[in-house]
Amino acid sequence: MSAQHGQAKAESGEAVAARGDDPSARAGYLEEMRSARLYEALAGLERDPRLARMHGELASMARGQAQLWAERLRAAGQPLPAEAPPGLRATVALALARRFGVQPLRGVFTALKVRGLSAYAGAQPPGHPGVARIEDIGRRHRAGAGNLRAAVFGVNDGLVSNASLILGMAGAAAEPRTLLLTGAAGLLAGAFSMAAGEYVSVRSQREVFEYQIGLEREELEEYPQAEADELALIYEARGYPADDARRLAQHLVADPERALDTLAREELGLNPDELGSPWGAAAASFAAFAAGALIPLLPWLLAEGSAAFPASIGAAALALFAVGAALSWFTGRSALWSGLRMLAIGAAAGGATYAIGALIGVGVA
Repeated sequence: MSAQHGQAKAESGEAVAARGDDPSARAGYLEEMRSARLYEALAGLERDPRLARMHGELASMARGQAQLWAERLRAAGQPLPAEAPPGLRATVALALARRFGVQPLRGVFTALKVRGLSAYAGAQPPGHPGVARIEDIGRRHRAGAGNLRAAVFGVNDGLVSNASLILGMAGAAAEPRTLLLTGAAGLLAGAFSMAAGEYVSVRSQREVFEYQIGLEREELEEYPQAEADELALIYEARGYPADDARRLAQHLVADPERALDTLAREELGLNPDELGSPWGAAAASFAAFAAGALIPLLPWLLAEGSAAFPASIGAAALALFAVGAALSWFTGRSALWSGLRMLAIGAAAGGATYAIGALIGVGVA
């Protein structure tokens, strides 16, 4: 806890005490005490000594901030509240972290306002920092093909699910009109379901990000030195010498806008540039799924009679191979091998649903 930070807190407390009321102090005290207990638990389960030290120092800072809130409460003539338990989410998250580690639960701990999570993705051996220039601090290499990869998987989901649905109904000896209606219903139901799920997912993620970044903005405006101290701890955990870490942190916090961006990335592991649009994500998910689901349905719209069934199978097979070959761009494997693997997977799914449909069709006949 820095002297400047403590002085700023104390002056703020005196101003509030003069008014005789400080409703925010109780909440602040409880929040910092919860954070301290959470950091202490993380320090106890962390095997990497650098990360354990980072959590331990953050716990000390949180307890120091809690004591400053306590001073404000006393100045306002209010009693100290009983120390609150960490809460159900924190208890469950810690239990899972003991079993699986912190890395798989970074999203959960971000929502719990745990700082320093970027150190888990960027820790480097001592003396070998991963970033050589100040300008590079906080930046992440964005996967430019990420959206394309998601689109390919969305097409694949629609293709496999609707082709399997149509084949299942065909196995039950459904009429062509029934197959057409089934395929159309499968396309719409699947696309709307995917869009709704993507909207909720991105909206929820964005709300968490916005809330956490908002907290960082408030803390940076009120206590810039404390934020610099926390940032220096994170850089030390990532392998920077202590003096270099403090120098970099002070340089970054000197520019408020740049500091907020860096704190969001380094303390919270968030990227403010990638919050995403819920409606955009929903529309993209709908379009990708619908495009894939339309492929095995088209022959039933364009062909007549018995020709539609083999045409649907052929179109689905070609599309499955194409999707598999496209995925090879991201895996580095052979396009032929990837295409044949995806074709085999789709054929297995379609064959199984056709067989099950045939059995059900015989059973209810």
